[in-house]
Amino acid sequence: MSDSDGKKTLGLLSGGRSGQVKQSFSHGRTKNVVVETKRKRVVVPKPGAQKSATGTAGAAMGDPSKRPAGISDAELERRMKALAAAKARESEDEERRAAEEQARAEERERRRSEAEQKEREEREREERARQKAEEEERKRQEEADEAARAAAPAPVEAEKAPAADRSAPRGAAPAPSPRKVDRERDDRREVKGKPTRGDDDVRRAGKLTLNQALAGGEGGRQRSLAAMKRKQERARQKAMGGLQDREKVVREVQLPEAIMVSELANRMAERVADVVKALMQSGIMATQNQTIDADTAELIIEEFGHKVVRVSDADVEQVIDSVDDKPDDLRPRPPVVTIMGHVDHGKTSLLDAIRKTKVVAGEAGGITQHIGAYQVTTDSGATLTFLDTPGHAAFTSMRARGAQVTDIVVLVVAADDAVMPQTVEAINHAKAAKVPMIVAINKIDKPSANPQKVRTDLLQHEVVVEEFSGDVQDVEVSALSGLGLDDLLEAIALQAEVLELKANPDRAAMGAVIEAQLDVGRGPVATVLVQNGTLRQGDIFVVGEKWGKVRALVNDKGERVEAAGPSEPVEVLGLNGTPEAGDVLNVVETEAQAREIAAYREQLAKDKRAAAGAATTLEQLMARAKDDKNISELPIVVKADVQGSAEAIVQAMEKIGNEEVRVRVLHSGVGAITETDVGLAEASGAPVIGFNVRANAPARNAANQKGVEIRYYSVIYDLVDDVKAAASGLLKAEVRENFIGYAKILEVFKVSNVGKVAGCLVTEGVARRSAGVRLLRDNVVIHEGTLKTLKRFKDEVPEVQSGQECGMAFENYDDIRPNDVIEIFEREEVERSLG
Repeated sequence: MSDSDGKKTLGLLSGGRSGQVKQSFSHGRTKNVVVETKRKRVVVPKPGAQKSATGTAGAAMGDPSKRPAGISDAELERRMKALAAAKARESEDEERRAAEEQARAEERERRRSEAEQKEREEREREERARQKAEEEERKRQEEADEAARAAAPAPVEAEKAPAADRSAPRGAAPAPSPRKVDRERDDRREVKGKPTRGDDDVRRAGKLTLNQALAGGEGGRQRSLAAMKRKQERARQKAMGGLQDREKVVREVQLPEAIMVSELANRMAERVADVVKALMQSGIMATQNQTIDADTAELIIEEFGHKVVRVSDADVEQVIDSVDDKPDDLRPRPPVVTIMGHVDHGKTSLLDAIRKTKVVAGEAGGITQHIGAYQVTTDSGATLTFLDTPGHAAFTSMRARGAQVTDIVVLVVAADDAVMPQTVEAINHAKAAKVPMIVAINKIDKPSANPQKVRTDLLQHEVVVEEFSGDVQDVEVSALSGLGLDDLLEAIALQAEVLELKANPDRAAMGAVIEAQLDVGRGPVATVLVQNGTLRQGDIFVVGEKWGKVRALVNDKGERVEAAGPSEPVEVLGLNGTPEAGDVLNVVETEAQAREIAAYREQLAKDKRAAAGAATTLEQLMARAKDDKNISELPIVVKADVQGSAEAIVQAMEKIGNEEVRVRVLHSGVGAITETDVGLAEASGAPVIGFNVRANAPARNAANQKGVEIRYYSVIYDLVDDVKAAASGLLKAEVRENFIGYAKILEVFKVSNVGKVAGCLVTEGVARRSAGVRLLRDNVVIHEGTLKTLKRFKDEVPEVQSGQECGMAFENYDDIRPNDVIEIFEREEVERSLG
């Protein structure tokens, strides 16, 4: 509001609302107050006030009166630049979005065109395939019609037709004319005036839908191509003069104790569905994968009209040819010579000298770890097969296998060492195998050589050499200088001539597995010594619980050969697993026979192991469990390069231990150390021992993560010694007592807060407070314990020498008397080891 002078005064603007409010006070007083409420001001923009920011800003800059209050020129210019930049960014974003949208549209168009092109090409390809199939079908039908027309008699005269009908077989349908066949085919291809695809095209049309299956008819399940061919063949046979019923082929069906339904149908050459149907009619609900007993199968076989030949499971091995050879078929064969003897007596060195090679240099530690098989041709042209066996005590079983396949044993004895334990074992193996023996006294060039002592020592083991009027040849040789090698070969040839060794090379091969290993690049490999027949590439064989087909043969020189005759050692590739060393290899005719024999042997081995486990009574198990609690075990996992080494290591481990500790081999196998071996070792807290093998990368990583120790060895001496040392760590330390003195009780005193104290005289040795004591009364031990106090006069002392008096008090024992003797001793723990 304003007064008359034009000055503005404070006041309420018009538009407010006034009223009275009654106020209440204390003591009943009231007061009326006049109040006025002010309405909220609402700002409504004028029409046309929304102008572009640029125009407004330009007007504001051009006209200072329209510029917002408090805005300087610099601030207004900065705002204008920011506004222009925002406008530019917005326009750029719109252009970019438009370009992206256009690119997406072009990509969709390109994909659509590619899809259409691909679909068009697919339709064309299908159309070409359909036309080709129709053309082939038409050609086949024309050929069938042509054959039918050629076979059917030509109707030359109407009078000859009845005669032709009379000459036709009874029941045979007249051959349709070619025109009628074509018309029927066209009718089949046209349904309701629309051409349809042939049976062959319908069969290839795709998957069968549920609607087609329910509808049946043309859209139902179609015949296979083989069924269509059979149908055409029947139609052709019918057109050529009628079908002839096939004669029933009666077969001899070999029936084991149990047989699968599908296998029974296969042996009868009947359909599986027919066999299942016959079983259902007999009240037996069985599928083709179920096994039925022999009695039920016999009824089914007789129902189908076949003959039953009952066989047992063991009859599967009868296919192995065990016919004796005729004398006319036998041919001379090279002798198999096994070199035996004590370790480090020069067996391999002697063989190297004969072969003029360096085999011993390739063996770890200069010790033969495997059985090696080699062929040598002498200067005289004779061929000899040598088996080099290890001499270490752990390889006893390997030497035993070497003696089983050999013809002649060459016993190598060092002239400077005479007869040793493994020499005696070799003599026993040779006697058990009943093979002749030739003694090679090696290292004859050493100054300490005494060949006469060797001959004398051999007398103790019933080996009498020719020099002592015996029948055993002995030759003095030197592997280093080559002295006497010709005499040794001559002795071997003479012995072989006496034996008259012969074999039939024209029969199925039979041989013995000398060694077996799992090669990383070649798979299971077996070193086989062929004993009879000829083993050829491609032969199917069974060896122990394994079978295979000869993929390759490698001789002792590393060369690939096509065949191996009698007495020839070869490496055989193509097995389905690693056989046991010592298994017999037999060649069979078919792969099915090999599978059957291997499966039978494997099942037989499983049953034998199960029977051995079941034979243990409950009392025996309880007693064994009680014994096991008192025995500490060192578990190990063994992996070796060949089967013979693994077997030898396991046997050596079984010999380590005593009544307190033993070594238990959790698992032994052939081949590289795998992740499975590491997992087994971790679960049992066992180390993994690799003999001439290494762990693969996953196994190494797993061992590092799980903390499993993997130890590698190449010499069996070191392996046995380390395991023996580890097992010795499980032995409890032996506690020994060392007597250090005696004391005699002269008087007994009662001391408060201490109890009875013995006044003693040390009569022998020394008395120590830390030592153990025994109280002897009339040379009988009545208490054993420790000293509570040891005093000299009134002072506590650690020890008292002989001849001095002292006071002693026992811990928790007061029954002491004069003239009792106190025995003083010290205990010490002594580490034990397995011998």
